[in-house]
Amino acid sequence: MRPAPTLARRRLLAGLVLTSLAVAGCSTDSAPEESGEDLLDAHGLQNRGARTLIEELEALPLADRPSDLLAAVLPDRLDLSDASGRQTSLSLSDEDFYVSVAPFVDTTHDCFHHSLTTCVGELQEQDLEVHVVAADGTVLVDEMRTTAPNGFLGLWLPRGQELALTLTRDGASASTQVTTTADSATCLTTMQLTD
Repeated sequence: MRPAPTLARRRLLAGLVLTSLAVAGCSTDSAPEESGEDLLDAHGLQNRGARTLIEELEALPLADRPSDLLAAVLPDRLDLSDASGRQTSLSLSDEDFYVSVAPFVDTTHDCFHHSLTTCVGELQEQDLEVHVVAADGTVLVDEMRTTAPNGFLGLWLPRGQELALTLTRDGASASTQVTTTADSATCLTTMQLTD
C-alpha cells in the first residue's frame, strides 16, 4: 500500500483543483471538445457516463488512483482535469444527486465538493448500517454498506430534497441532515461516530 500523500502533494493537488474550478467557472461553453475527449482517452475513461466514472473512481484502491488526474463531483456534474491542462465536464442526471460521506471516529478533513482522486477518509473498507429517510418518512436506504478503499461511502439520492442520514458501526452512530440541491455539498466529512 502506498503511503498517504504528503502535505506538499495535497497542497499542490488542492491548488490544481482550485485552478481547474476557477478556469472552468470563467470559461465559455465554446471550449474545444477535443481537450475533453483527449483527457478521457489518455486516462482510459472514454465511453462512460458521469455516474459510471464516479462509481469506478470512488472504488479504486488508493495505490491505483491516478496521481495526474483530478476528478471533482459537483451537484450537477463531474469535473475532470489533468496535469497536461486538459479538462472536461460530464453532466449528472436531473434526478440523481451524488454525495460521498466519510464517517470518522478520530480524524477528518474539511471538504465541500468531493474529490474522487485525492480525498481520503479514516474508515476505509468498513461495514456500516446506512439509513436514509425522506422528509415525508419514506425510507430510501436501509442496508449494510462498505466504505470504499478511500474511506468514503457514495450515495445516489433523489435531487431537491432534505433527507435524514444515520450511519452506525459497532454500536457507534452519527446522524445529520443532507440536502440535495444545486448549492449542496457533495462531500460530507462531519459525521463522527460516537456511542
